[in-house]
Amino acid sequence: MDSQKSQKGASSTIMKRKIYRQLLDWKEKRSGEVALLVEGARRIGKSYIVEQFAKHEYESYILIDFNKTSQLVKDWFDLYLEDLDTLFLYLSQHYKVRLHERKSLIILDEIQLCPRARAAIKFLVADGRYDYIETGSLVSIKKNTQGIVLPSEERAVQMYPMDFEEFLWATGNDMLMDLIRKMYAERKPMGQAFHRQAMDAFRLYMIVGGMPQAVRKYVETKDFDAVDAAKRDVLTIYRNDIFHYAGEIADKVASIFDQIPPQLSRHEKKFRLSALKPGAKYRDWDDAFFWLKDARVVNFCYNSTEPNIGLKINEDRTTLKCYLNDTGLLISHAFDEKGIVSSEVYQKLLFGKLEVNEGMLIENIVAQMLTASGNRLFFYSKSSTDAEQRMEIDFLLQKSKVTSRHNIRPIEVKSGTNYRLSSLTKCMNKFGEYITTPTILHTADVQVKDGFIYLPLYMAPLL
Repeated sequence: MDSQKSQKGASSTIMKRKIYRQLLDWKEKRSGEVALLVEGARRIGKSYIVEQFAKHEYESYILIDFNKTSQLVKDWFDLYLEDLDTLFLYLSQHYKVRLHERKSLIILDEIQLCPRARAAIKFLVADGRYDYIETGSLVSIKKNTQGIVLPSEERAVQMYPMDFEEFLWATGNDMLMDLIRKMYAERKPMGQAFHRQAMDAFRLYMIVGGMPQAVRKYVETKDFDAVDAAKRDVLTIYRNDIFHYAGEIADKVASIFDQIPPQLSRHEKKFRLSALKPGAKYRDWDDAFFWLKDARVVNFCYNSTEPNIGLKINEDRTTLKCYLNDTGLLISHAFDEKGIVSSEVYQKLLFGKLEVNEGMLIENIVAQMLTASGNRLFFYSKSSTDAEQRMEIDFLLQKSKVTSRHNIRPIEVKSGTNYRLSSLTKCMNKFGEYITTPTILHTADVQVKDGFIYLPLYMAPLL
C-alpha cells in the first residue's frame, strides 16, 4: 500500500477511538459525495485517528498538514482549481504518493490554517476522483472563515477527548464497560467487587483525563509527574492559541479561562461575571465566552428557566456554568502553584484523600461524559426567599423521543456519601408532569428507592 510516512501521532500505544466507526460509515454510505470535517479541540487525537483510518481503509493517502506545509502547497489550492489534473499531479509528486481513483484519501489537516483549501472542497468533491477528510480546531472562528464560502459539500462530525470506555480500552480493560452497560440496563447493582473496580477505574480516568498524550504517558510510564507534564503542555497550547487567534478579545478570553477552576470550586457553580470585572455585563463578554466554546476548550451548561418540553426555548444564555473540556486538564489547571501537580497529590486524588472541594472535579467529569455522549447541557436554578421555590438541579437531560409529558430527566451529582435531595424533591413536586426518572449520580452502587434511581458515577455516559 502506498502511504505517506508521518510521525504525527506515532506511538507504541495504539489508541482505539469510537469515531473510527463514524469514519467507516461515511466512507461506505457517502462514497465521495461529501467531504468529512472532523472538528474538535486541539490535541484530542483528530489527526492520529484519521491517519490510522487512511492507512487501514485506503490503498494510498496524502496527509497535508497545513501547520507544517509550505506556502507553495497552499498556493496550489488557489492556482489549480480549474486544472485539477495538475493539482493532483503536483501533490502526488510533492508527497511521493501515487493516487488511485476512488481508492485514495486526501487528508487536509488543520484546515483552518488554509481557508482557500477549505473553500476548494466544493470543486474537489465535484471532481469525484478521491475522498477527502478535513480536520480542524477553531474552524468556525471568524478569522478562519473570512473571504470564503463554506462548502455545502462538507459534513461535520464532532470529536472529544477520550471517553471513559476509550480510556478503559487504552489501559487494557476491554470488558468492564460491557458489564456496566448490562447492570445499567437491568437496574441491578454491580456488586461490591466490580463496583470497587469500576470506581477505581473512574477515579483514574478523572485524574489522568482523556487527552491522548496524557493517557499514553500513563500507560507507558505509570508516572503521574510525566502525565501532568503532558497535560500542562496542552494547557500551554490552549493559552498560546488564545493570544494568537482571539485578537482584541484575547485578554478577556484568558481571564475567563483562568477563572474556570475558582468558579467551579464554589458551592453554586454558576459563572459569576463579577469575578472578571466589577459590574461586568454579559453582553460585554459574550464574544470571549463563545470564542472558548468555538475552540471546544469548554463545555457550557445553560440555565433553563423551566424544565419542560423545550429546554432550549427556555434557555437563559446569561446564566451559565463553564466546565473545562477535560477533567484531567482541570486538575493541572487548578493545582498549579508550583507549576506541576506532584505525584502525591495525584495519589490522594486517586484514593479520595485530598482535602479539596472534589465536587468541582466530579461535576466537571459528569459534564464531560454527558457531552461526549451527545447531550446538550442544561441546569435549573431558582433563587427565592421562599424555601419551597428555591432549588438547584445540576443537569437536565431531554428524552430523545419527545412525548406530551415527562420528557425531562433531572440529575443531581453527589461527590460525598452524606447528602440531601431537597432540590430534587422540590423539583418533582413542582414540575412532576414534565419530569421523568429523577437520577442521583453518586459514588455508591445502583439503587432504586422512593421513585429515585441512584447510579454510580461511571454510568453517566449511558444517560
